[in-house]
Amino acid sequence: MSGIWSAGQWLLREAADYIGASQHSRYQQLRSLRELDDQQLADIGVTRQEALTGRPDQTERRPSGAGTTAMTTTEFAGHTTPPILVRDAGEADMAAIQAIYSHHVLHGLASFEETPPSVEDMLARRQAVLGLGLPYLAAEQGGRVVGYCYATAYRPRPAYRHTIEDSVYVADGFGGRGIGSTLLGALIARCETGPWRQMLANVGDSANAGSIGLHRRFGFEPIGTLRSTGFKLGRWVDTVLMQRSLGPGDRTLPGGAR
Repeated sequence: MSGIWSAGQWLLREAADYIGASQHSRYQQLRSLRELDDQQLADIGVTRQEALTGRPDQTERRPSGAGTTAMTTTEFAGHTTPPILVRDAGEADMAAIQAIYSHHVLHGLASFEETPPSVEDMLARRQAVLGLGLPYLAAEQGGRVVGYCYATAYRPRPAYRHTIEDSVYVADGFGGRGIGSTLLGALIARCETGPWRQMLANVGDSANAGSIGLHRRFGFEPIGTLRSTGFKLGRWVDTVLMQRSLGPGDRTLPGGAR
């Protein structure tokens, strides 16, 4: 898909399948878009007019395709805030990363964990990611860690070895500043230098318009919705599965294929 607002067409098609009051309704995603402020909409590449109408805004030029170049807040916000630096996360970053993740565990639906892991747990998880040769990145702004991302193996069985899964988390209060876009773009660029050919995203909550829109901006397409796979914060939660190719994807065989 060439632009984020093919999402609008998808939302409208799917809205016919479910009534607006249903928690599973795709209409809820459009309603969630309308609840975002202008800065958050801009972060996922959506105009206010598009959020209101559910149709592409032809008056505004959109990116012609999914990019993998990291964007900084300086570019995004007209030089009003410090740039976002994406770098490899080190052990010294893990306390800040654990705090970011703990907030999502306790208050959000992006993660289906319910008990925050300790800093030691997070250190072990980071080491497992690095042990697979995959990136674990931190976003720093003004000397503070404001988000992080990493990729993991999709599943352990050998035939899945060319497929990975992304995770992106932004610090509470820092949404809508381009941090998620910067992280995801950098993660894709790093992973495309390796042997991996497909990247999957498991988005918690089918009404999570921000995360769904962010992934669409970088070329992820919805594969399907797993209904009520989680129960958290007193309600059933869907999982939206999205996918994009890395590098040549499945157009060529991997090296040493057998």
